[in-house]
Amino acid sequence: MKIATFNINGIKARAEALPRWLDEAQPDVVLLQEIKSIDENFPSEIFEERGYNVETHGQKSFNGVAILSKLPLEDVSRGLPGDDDDEQARWIEATVIGKKALRICGLYLPNGNPVPGPKYDYKLAWMERLYERARDLLATEEPALMAGDYNIIPQAEDAKRPDAWREDALFRPESRAAFRKILNLGFTEAFRARTQGPGHYSFWDYQAGAWNRNDGIRIDHFLLTPQAADLMRDCRIDFEIRGHEKPSDHVPVWVDLDL
Repeated sequence: MKIATFNINGIKARAEALPRWLDEAQPDVVLLQEIKSIDENFPSEIFEERGYNVETHGQKSFNGVAILSKLPLEDVSRGLPGDDDDEQARWIEATVIGKKALRICGLYLPNGNPVPGPKYDYKLAWMERLYERARDLLATEEPALMAGDYNIIPQAEDAKRPDAWREDALFRPESRAAFRKILNLGFTEAFRARTQGPGHYSFWDYQAGAWNRNDGIRIDHFLLTPQAADLMRDCRIDFEIRGHEKPSDHVPVWVDLDL
């Protein structure tokens, strides 16, 4: 089962490039972030005609997450537990039914800038809620994953110029510590389980030729429970979509699980 995560930075802007990538890459499941659309306006028919079941958790002009799946989806849930007053559309989860059931959680973690300030406080509080949900997933002792745009640079090697990010919310010590706290529960960070070393990024700023200089950061991650990690065959960053018209500032990351 090939599962991809992709921050598309607006479904309207990616209405042509995204279907073209789907036709070429043929993922079984896709977790989308920043769809920037309310549910009613999301162009589900584009994906349904390609055989995908579509579930969205949208928000006008901002945020928004979605699941596309060629396999049946069950028990769909929207919104990260722990704060009933949180109106930001940043979390969606469902069970994918393949050879085995797999719980998939798609997330768009808050950016948190500027630091200090209420946006950074919200980021850290959101990550504490994520920690609690991660514990619950592990307690099921079933295959599960949490994937998406984490807005976290885990280590210095995950940035071309780490010194430029020292005071950014994505690389602040508190942000990285919160990420490690979740990881240390017993999750496998899929990409680093397969590939080591610098130079591997999933986001490049639109400005100043960052893509051409490979001046990027790695902020899109898969965290796998032990039961899912045992099924992993591969994890890659998909650079090919950058050749398409109007690419996102992110590229897809995918895992292949024996499911």
